[in-house]
Amino acid sequence: MKTSLAALSAATLLALTATAAGTAWTAGFQDGSPGFKSISQLAFGPEGILFAADTKAAAIVAVDTGDTTPAKGSAPLKIEALNQKLAALLGTVADEILIDDLAVNPVSHRAYLAVSRGRGPEALPVLVRADASGTLEVVPLERVKFYRAELTDAPADALVGTGQRQGNPRLESITDIAFIEDRVVVAGLSNEEFSSTLRSIPFPFRTVAGGTGVEIYHGAHGRYETRAPIRTFVPFTVGNRPQLLAAYTCTPLVQIPLGDLKAGAKVKGKTIAELGNRNRPLDIISYEKDGKTFLLLANSARGVIKVSTEGIDTAESISEPVKDGATRGLAHETIAGWTGVNQLDRLDANTVVVVRHTAAGLDTLESLALP
Repeated sequence: MKTSLAALSAATLLALTATAAGTAWTAGFQDGSPGFKSISQLAFGPEGILFAADTKAAAIVAVDTGDTTPAKGSAPLKIEALNQKLAALLGTVADEILIDDLAVNPVSHRAYLAVSRGRGPEALPVLVRADASGTLEVVPLERVKFYRAELTDAPADALVGTGQRQGNPRLESITDIAFIEDRVVVAGLSNEEFSSTLRSIPFPFRTVAGGTGVEIYHGAHGRYETRAPIRTFVPFTVGNRPQLLAAYTCTPLVQIPLGDLKAGAKVKGKTIAELGNRNRPLDIISYEKDGKTFLLLANSARGVIKVSTEGIDTAESISEPVKDGATRGLAHETIAGWTGVNQLDRLDANTVVVVRHTAAGLDTLESLALP
C-alpha cells in the first residue's frame, strides 16, 4: 500500500523523528523466517522496516529489510511486461503471477511488491523489490530480523454463506495497513458484531488488543453499515486533528478520527463524499501541489480519481441516499490516461509509482508525475 510517512503533516514528521530518536524500533525482533502464509498489504515504517500483512494467518509482520541507503535523487522507473519478468524470476508463467500490493521505501526509493506465485490456497507468497535500473530481485525471507503481531479478534478461517455470497471472512481480516507515528493501523474484518474494524497497534509490538468497530452511512446503499470493510485508507490531518480518510466499496469516502481508535470501542465515521457505485477502491495516497492538497484513489471501475480536499474541514456529513450512481461531496475528477492502475505509492513530492494492467494482459511498474 502507501508509504504512510509521506502522507503525514510536517508537524507529525517532526514528532516521529523525535520519537525515533528515543526508540529502538527493532527491539524484540527475532532472527529467522517469519513463516508467511500470505503477503498482501505492505507499508513502510522507520529505518527500512516493512510491515506486511499475512492475511491468511491474521497477522502483521514487521521485517527489517536493512534497506536504509538514501537514494540519490529520484530516477524514473519503468518496467514493462512486469508479470512476465516476475514469472521468469520465479520459474513460472505470467498467468500464475498476482501482484497484491506495492510500497515504496521512502529512504532508498526501491519499490517493493507483494507477489503471489500461483493462484488459490496453494499460492506461495513472495516479496520482490525493484530499483530504478529496472532490476528485480527476490527479497530473501528465510533468515531476517522480524516480529509477528497476531490479531486477537480475526474472523474464523472458514467458508460462510451460500452461492455467490459464499466467502471466507478471514481473507478480509486485513484489507489495508499504514504506519502512523508510533503504531500500525490495520483495517479489515473482525469476529465482533461491528465486524468492520480498525485496529491501532503500538509499535514496537508488545500486545495486540481488540479493534474498534466502525459504522458509516453508505449513500449509494441508503443505509448505515457496520459489516462492510474499509478497502483502503490514508492518514490525513483535518483542522489540526489526525484523521483517517477511508474508502469503501461503491464508493463512500469516510473521515474517522485517529484518536477514537480504542480497543472495544465503536466509532461512527463521517461520510464526506460519494464517488460512484459499482466500484471497488484499490489504493489511495495524498499529496500537495501548488499549495493545495489532493487525494489520488485508484479504482476497479472508475479509473484514478483525483479528489480535492479543499473545504474538507467544513464538509457536511452525507446521511441521505445518493441514487442512480450519482456522486456527492468533495470535488473530484478522473485522470485521463491513467487506465488500469491497481496500486500506487508516493516516490517523492512530485512523483508516484504505479502498477498498471494493460489491455494486452501485461503489467507495468512505472513512475508518473503527480497530476
